[in-house]
Amino acid sequence: MRWTIVAVGRLKERHWREAVDEYLKRMRPYRAVQVIELPDERADAGESPAQIVLAAEREGDRILSHIKPQATVVALWEQGEQISSERLAQRLLVLEQSGGGELVFVLGGSYGLAPKVLARAAWHLGLSRMTLPHQMARVVLCEQLYRAERIRRQEPYHK
Repeated sequence: MRWTIVAVGRLKERHWREAVDEYLKRMRPYRAVQVIELPDERADAGESPAQIVLAAEREGDRILSHIKPQATVVALWEQGEQISSERLAQRLLVLEQSGGGELVFVLGGSYGLAPKVLARAAWHLGLSRMTLPHQMARVVLCEQLYRAERIRRQEPYHK
């Protein structure tokens, strides 16, 4: 099964890009993971709640335009289910077995994920109850996906 990460916002700093690239490189023996970076919406300083909702909706439209109808979607957000690495490995296997050929992980930007993106997701996954910068969330996601592959194969990375 093909895996895709759709992320709002670019990794501007070299250290974030290098960390993500390292985990993607480590995953290559198991599968290729495509990363699609989408521009984040910019609202004016002093943005109103209505402007924030509109910005999240526009980001949501862009996210959904990159998801095929048969794809299985995992939305990453702070209210999502928090699980262990071992359980993540198991859950990914179940999603792959029931999915439509592609598993898409969605990371929102600073405005979060639009309700329509959350509704499209088969599963809501939380990386932490703490707020993480989206750059760090992408690194953590990539590391955990790599760890899940190692766990599933009973290889010695996971401790």
